[in-house]
This record gives sequence, C-alpha cells and structure tokens, in this order.
Amino acid sequence: MPAAGPAATPSVPRSPGAPVHGTGSPSPLRRKLIAQARAYAFLLGGLLCFALFSWYPAIRAIVIAFQKYTPGSDPQWVGTANFTRVFHDPEFGAAWRNTLEFTLFALVLGFAVPFLTALVLNELRHWRAFFRVVVYLPVMIPPVVSALLWKWFYDPGAGLANEVLRFAHLPTSNWSNGADTALVSLVIVATWANMGGTVLIYLAALQGIPGELYEAAEIDGASLLQRIRHVTIPQTRFVILMMMLLQIIATMQIFTEPFVITGGGPQNATVTVLYLIYKYAFLYNDFGGACALSVLLLLLLSAFSALYLRLTRSGEDT
Repeated sequence: MPAAGPAATPSVPRSPGAPVHGTGSPSPLRRKLIAQARAYAFLLGGLLCFALFSWYPAIRAIVIAFQKYTPGSDPQWVGTANFTRVFHDPEFGAAWRNTLEFTLFALVLGFAVPFLTALVLNELRHWRAFFRVVVYLPVMIPPVVSALLWKWFYDPGAGLANEVLRFAHLPTSNWSNGADTALVSLVIVATWANMGGTVLIYLAALQGIPGELYEAAEIDGASLLQRIRHVTIPQTRFVILMMMLLQIIATMQIFTEPFVITGGGPQNATVTVLYLIYKYAFLYNDFGGACALSVLLLLLLSAFSALYLRLTRSGEDT
C-alpha cells in the first residue's frame, strides 16, 4: 500500500482587484509619481531654455537701461540719465511717430487683406490646396531675401513696379525712395511677407463655423455681406481680436524692412523704434540708451496689451 503523501493545499482564488506582492512591479501610486516626475522634467527643460533666452535678456536689458554700459568695461550706475538722453534725441519723436503710423496703416491694410483672402479661399471648391500653398509661400522666404526682392521691385528706375505702371500708361512713383510713400511701401512689403500664417489661422476658424448657420441665413434671405456680418464675424470674433493684438505687437517691432530697404530714410521717414534701438546699440555703441528705448517699448506694449485684454474681456462678459 503506497505511503500517503502530504495533503494538497487547496488554492484560494484571488480577487481581481487584489494587489500582487512580490512580483517587483511598482504600485499605481509609484507609477503615477514617476509619470509626474517625467512630465515636470520635460517642463523644467523648456522653462530653463525660456528663462535663459527670454527672461534673462529682458531682465538684463532693464538693468542696463539704468547703467552706462560698454562691452568689456565695468558698468556704471547712472539712474535715469539714459532715458533723459533718448528723450532729447531728435530722432526719438520721428521714430515713435513712424512706428505708430506704420501700425495704423498695417491695421487698415494688413489686417483686412488676410481676412478677405481667407474668405475667398474658404469659398473655393477647386484648387484649394494649391492656392493655400501660394498664399503661404512668402512666409517660407527668409525675411531679408524678401526685403531685397521688394527693394529691387521698388527701384524707381528699372523696378518692376514702375515698369508695370509705364506699361499701363500710369504715372510712376518713387515708392520706397519718396518721403511720402516710403512708409506705405514698407506696409505693403510686411503685409505680403507675413499674411500667409494669418490667412491659415483665419481659414481654420472659418471652417469651424457650423454650416447650418449659413443655411439658416440663406433661408432668411440674407445676402453675402449680411452672412459675413451676422454669421462669420461673430463666430470668429475671438480669433479676430487675438490676431489684432498679435499684429499690433508685431508691427510696432518692425525692423527688417526699414533696415534692408530704406535704411531709415529718406529724411528719417522710416526710422522706427526698433531701428533706432539698433542704431544706439551697434552704431553709437550706447547700450544704455538702446536698453532704455527697449524698456519704453516694453512698457507701452504691456500697457496696451493689458488694456486691450481688459476691454475684450469686459465685452465678452456683457
């Protein structure tokens, strides 16, 4: 008779939700903490890059605005002397006037043209992708190359602009070489070079409008302009307001076009604040005055942005 072996231990079924111990796998809380640590590590890298290349230069510029600073020498604290000096600069008033006029012209021309272009592209049924590429193509051209291209285009002698006018038997223009037309000429260049991205943003906002709203407006007998006024603009109001704010901030920092095309002339007609900052820093070797102008521009844009956001927010609340 065979010897009886040890009694078999009955297996106890484990509930599905019971934790498994001794397997080496981390607990859910540990996995959550590891995931959060990785996320904060990626965020920390971005914050360090932003602080190094954005925040530190801005804070450093504010400090230098109150110093007499020359590279290679010890800075000397001079208080508000830099601000007083730039205030009395004859180019100071011309630079601010030209910058504000450029911003106004850019809002009249450069703000309306991209929105109208997006409306046209949104209505196309054929070749839509092709025309999107054509509209966005100037954005892919380096800004300096684009400015040099328009400088040749505006040449009063053999420039393409005057050649077209001569072919149409129309009077020619000095374009960027005339004190009365130079600033408007630069607005055209900036609009052409930067409208591609704005058009695509408007186009994405237009395609997000429900088609039922347009169908209801057509049933009510609304014309094209009435549909744009009562359907398109209210539905894209937030995007329009945000793009307006970004455009004002960008146009008040215009530099490439006057630097490459006109050199601030003729007769200081295209000297902007950012171009004057460049002259103080790299032509006059006056980094204190350049930083003082930068602080003034920063304060103006910050105040305008705060006021603009407050007004738009109060309008949305009402």
